[in-house]
Amino acid sequence: MGQKTRLHIERHRSCEVSQVILSEVENRCQPQTLEPIKSGGTPRAGCSPSVESTTYTNALHKHIVADAAWEALKKSVVHFRGQPIGTVAAIDKSQGALNYDQVFMRDFVPSALAFLMKGEPSIVKNFLLETARLQLREKMVDLFKLGQGVMPASFKVHHCNPMQKTESLLADFGETAIGRVAPVDSGLWWIILLRAYTKWTRDNSLAESPDCQRAMRLILKLCLSEGFDTSPALLCADGCSMVDRRMGIYGYPIEIQALFFMALRCAVTLLKEDCNDDFVYQISKRIKALSYHLHSYYWLDFQRLNDIYRYKTEEYSETALNKFNVIPESIPDWIFDFMPSRGGYFIGNVSPARMDFRWFCLANFIAILSSLATGEQAEAILDLVEERWEELIGEMPMKVCYPAMEKQEWQIVTGCDPKNTRWSYHNGGSWPVLLWLLVAVSVKLGRPHIARRAVELTEKRLVKDEFPEYYDGRAGRYVGKQARKFQTWSIAGYLVAKMLLDDPSNLRAVSLADDVHIREGPLLKRSNSFP
Repeated sequence: MGQKTRLHIERHRSCEVSQVILSEVENRCQPQTLEPIKSGGTPRAGCSPSVESTTYTNALHKHIVADAAWEALKKSVVHFRGQPIGTVAAIDKSQGALNYDQVFMRDFVPSALAFLMKGEPSIVKNFLLETARLQLREKMVDLFKLGQGVMPASFKVHHCNPMQKTESLLADFGETAIGRVAPVDSGLWWIILLRAYTKWTRDNSLAESPDCQRAMRLILKLCLSEGFDTSPALLCADGCSMVDRRMGIYGYPIEIQALFFMALRCAVTLLKEDCNDDFVYQISKRIKALSYHLHSYYWLDFQRLNDIYRYKTEEYSETALNKFNVIPESIPDWIFDFMPSRGGYFIGNVSPARMDFRWFCLANFIAILSSLATGEQAEAILDLVEERWEELIGEMPMKVCYPAMEKQEWQIVTGCDPKNTRWSYHNGGSWPVLLWLLVAVSVKLGRPHIARRAVELTEKRLVKDEFPEYYDGRAGRYVGKQARKFQTWSIAGYLVAKMLLDDPSNLRAVSLADDVHIREGPLLKRSNSFP
């Protein structure tokens, strides 16, 4: 069979999947209690028949979108020895599976939240237990053995003997990943998800089990191990997180630091203390040090930008203001126009003579949910989103980072990566999965109008475009050139966003209360976000 013929068949199958899901949902939606206005009927006071008809149509469309999303999410569930254990990354039949047929740690988080909020926690419990057991496996890359605390990036069910129906799990700890990078974020997400499960179910038995206690300690011992660092932040390679390709995030990327902070705070509430063990005390010390470091050197607003612009260099003393010897001429031109008078955010990276001024969505929203950001800083981050709506959200929520790299910068930083061209994929692409984070922080800060606006934008296209992985273009208008259809976390991210809007109490699974005792010492606070 020729390649074009196979491609045509696979595309036809993908369309069939989409049509089956939508037709099933539309048929179920027909008998809804919402009824169209009958001709000759009396409209409600103050409403014309055309207005009520439009309202009905919009409500029906939202039902269809949500029901189609649930159908697609259910189809993505993976079973192991008869029990649900996770969701595959995508179920797009039009392209080769590659590794999209695996269960990814970070990808499963929004799926897990959706199942928790729907009252189906068993799949989350199974996932946490099995990944804790996978953690104990020996992890080798060539002749080098990885740390025991490393969690897998992904795993898949392997059918050892179809006749005897025996199954096992095959895990990837980075040894088969593109770039061969271990996933730093996997262990952090695991702890955050364990806390979400415990908070939602009000069941401490899983977190207190030997498997989960051991898994947490192994993850955190790896993160807290001593080295040559003069910073409490985690030193990472490029491609160690959601941005899993070469994108210039090596060093101390804010995404990892924000997740690290949240995981540490979650662990304090989950770990059982041993009277002869100062582990929790060490974690508490690290939380304070990390909070101080990120507030002092990563936070950027209009006044702070002006201060950096006026920095002196080559300062040699403990009282130096320009502690990392950042050269003001290295500040990119775009940031001066991007930074509004009201607003601020945590920048992408800080290391010797280097500040990465890019905006990274996941990190800043996790900073709000974990209460790494102060109340004023959290408001400033959402101020920035509103002020720069066209740049950060456009026609599809929302940019994974901003701005995109292009031309020579793209060539040097990404190595001419054809997948990360400007305004595509990780290089300024728009990712629907990030919708749930935007809605969560909007609900937490009492600004649900932002969430509703973003959800309405998403609902216009998500089902019609078959739940793509990401969108391309400066405004996110085009389905990504290599985006998978029926991407599970795009589906789950939308569902979690809807459930957070419908019932704000769902926020308890992912939001941590502020703790003023964490922040000690002088901090560089938002200085010019409000008049």
